[in-house]
Amino acid sequence: MTHNISEISVLFFAAIRERAGTGVVQVVAVDGMTVDDAVDVACKAAPGHLELGTAVMLALNGEYVARDHLVTPGDEIAVIPPVSGGSDQIADDSDWVFLTGEHLDSSALTEFVKTNVDGAIVTFLGVTRDSNQGRIVKYLEYEAYQPMAQNKMAEIIKEMRGRWSIGKIAVAHRTGRVNIGETSMVIAVASPHRRPAFEACLYFVDRLKEIVPIWKKEFFEGGEVWIGKTPGDGTVVEHWHK
Repeated sequence: MTHNISEISVLFFAAIRERAGTGVVQVVAVDGMTVDDAVDVACKAAPGHLELGTAVMLALNGEYVARDHLVTPGDEIAVIPPVSGGSDQIADDSDWVFLTGEHLDSSALTEFVKTNVDGAIVTFLGVTRDSNQGRIVKYLEYEAYQPMAQNKMAEIIKEMRGRWSIGKIAVAHRTGRVNIGETSMVIAVASPHRRPAFEACLYFVDRLKEIVPIWKKEFFEGGEVWIGKTPGDGTVVEHWHK
């Protein structure tokens, strides 16, 4: 898709994309335009004529920003609905971070972080279960704003290294359809001793659900629903469809 240099791209994801009826709207940039202004124009121009609530965050060129942040031509704004909580990307020489539509091999990530100097490895797997809140779940679908998601996961790893003495880290997250019993996320953390590895692994999972733009849609008997937490405050929201 070719964009005019004087335009701003406004991207929609997950439940908001479905309501908008499109994944992107081009907005003509004007002097003094804020992120909020551009999103308002895009919402009115979208086929679905969106009205956004407060349970969204806005990102400018891959970073969360305030709504009154000024924009310039060529910018990309992402409207981030509540997050759920491929190509490979290496965060640095000791980390492996990626999203993929393929099945995850937890043993490969565990093997990646193994060294002779670390005496502990904690590997966590998030697995699709067959029920949730009394509903019989058939499968899940994950959607991601991939460049920002990978950058935010790398950012969490930097936070972890500032808190604990840990070794190599590997993180993988699925996109697309994930069936019952399949793995949706793997994180492996190595450290000289077990406690930092356990604590760092738990920290990553909690932070991922707070700031990483990955969304989960649950398909169950009788309907489907987007499930997630509002970035920044942890409020659980659902967008349900029959």
